[in-house]
Amino acid sequence: MSIFEAIILALIQGLTEFLPISSSAHLILPSQLLGWTDQGLAFDVAVHVGTLLAVMLYFRQEIGQLIVGWLGSFKGQHNAHSRLAWLIIWGTFPAALAGLLLSGLIEDYARSALVIAITTIIFGLLLWYADARATQQQTIEKLTLRQVLIIGVAQALALIPGTSRSGITMTAGMMLGLTKTDAARFSFLLSIPIILMAGGYLSLKTTQQVEPIAWLPVGVGVLASFIAAYLCIHAFLKIISRMGMLPFVLYRLLLGIVLLIWFI
Repeated sequence: MSIFEAIILALIQGLTEFLPISSSAHLILPSQLLGWTDQGLAFDVAVHVGTLLAVMLYFRQEIGQLIVGWLGSFKGQHNAHSRLAWLIIWGTFPAALAGLLLSGLIEDYARSALVIAITTIIFGLLLWYADARATQQQTIEKLTLRQVLIIGVAQALALIPGTSRSGITMTAGMMLGLTKTDAARFSFLLSIPIILMAGGYLSLKTTQQVEPIAWLPVGVGVLASFIAAYLCIHAFLKIISRMGMLPFVLYRLLLGIVLLIWFI
């Protein structure tokens, strides 16, 4: 992997991890369309680390409150922060279980431009419907366990390339009545444990490979994905409060149509 390829792929990961347009799809496309070689496990770990650091830094105050609240719940000290922390944990289980059981199957059969094109369009239309039709009056603080489990099951669907983890969780959140901003905030907070687990799993796999790690592209991947993701989160929260999800829906539809034409 050249440094140029490392920068491009890291920027793609950082910009698309938290936008409702599917980071996995965009990371697959360079190899599908441009013939680039697979970036390798070490680089996958690097960009996961970069995006994880970005979301944790951006929401550092909320994360601190959630950790303190969660730890306090073991002492019988329950509050809104401890409740939300437990909801995030429960919401992570469906995706973690699906990843454990289905990741190999999806790696073998779903990583193609045709699958990405179809899921990009279908879940883009669902995002538009949720944005246009849902009531969007509820805040995160009023989420129920049932609602969180539904969002968690939606997050599990993001294993399919082109779905978008952030996109499907925001769609589910808005369909359940969350405001756009709160649906995005909960999606970002819900991403932390799942990215942490994915990064840990990939890190474990790197210890089993015999090929030497090219540390310069890895370092570039961490830095570029971190910067891109941090700026992306900040910009996205401002955009959806003013314009909603329509720009991302239109992008998904355009991307899906182009991919279908290219595949045919």
